[in-house]
Amino acid sequence: MEIASMSKKVKWIVGILVVAVLLFIGAYFVGVLLRPYSYHGNVMQSTDPPGDFTLIDHNGNRMNLSDYEGKWVILYYGYTFCPDVCPTTMMQLGRMMPLLGKKTKDVQVFMISVDPERDTPERLKEYVTYFHPSFIGLTGTPEEVADAAAPFGIYYKKQEVEGASDYLMDHTASVTVLDPQGRVRLIWPYGATAEEMAEDLLHLMR
Repeated sequence: MEIASMSKKVKWIVGILVVAVLLFIGAYFVGVLLRPYSYHGNVMQSTDPPGDFTLIDHNGNRMNLSDYEGKWVILYYGYTFCPDVCPTTMMQLGRMMPLLGKKTKDVQVFMISVDPERDTPERLKEYVTYFHPSFIGLTGTPEEVADAAAPFGIYYKKQEVEGASDYLMDHTASVTVLDPQGRVRLIWPYGATAEEMAEDLLHLMR
């Protein structure tokens, strides 16, 4: 009788422990599901598009930003002579594209040159398509580039290098994401990885 009684107590204790573990696991997964998504950049709450602009694409054609309404547009302002920041960012954007799977067709990446004096359409085409064949390089007159940068808060300035014939461009290194209505939704800081950007985009595009 004592053995039977102890056996019942053990089963009862084990049963309580199993229920407790299951409740803990359930609570954990409910918490994970209800936890708000944490983006890898600055979430923007703009209700209106910053504005349209007109530039020349890397095939020599004039285009408007508004031509790409209906797509998720990613804007990066850089230049082909950039020694480090630009190629690093473009490489991550290029790696991001296949991670989007079927959603890749809904995304267009532009690199807008902040160095229109040296970045010809031909040079931009060779540069941006190296990172991904769908990428489009944009340039224009200095005034047109300024008009395309100002609404997005992009800073850039020529930096002369002492003892060198060439120059560098000091510029904003972030990446801007526009939704299909042309509104700014997210700004990634320099250093965001392909995996982080793909995860954010897929969450936005749900």
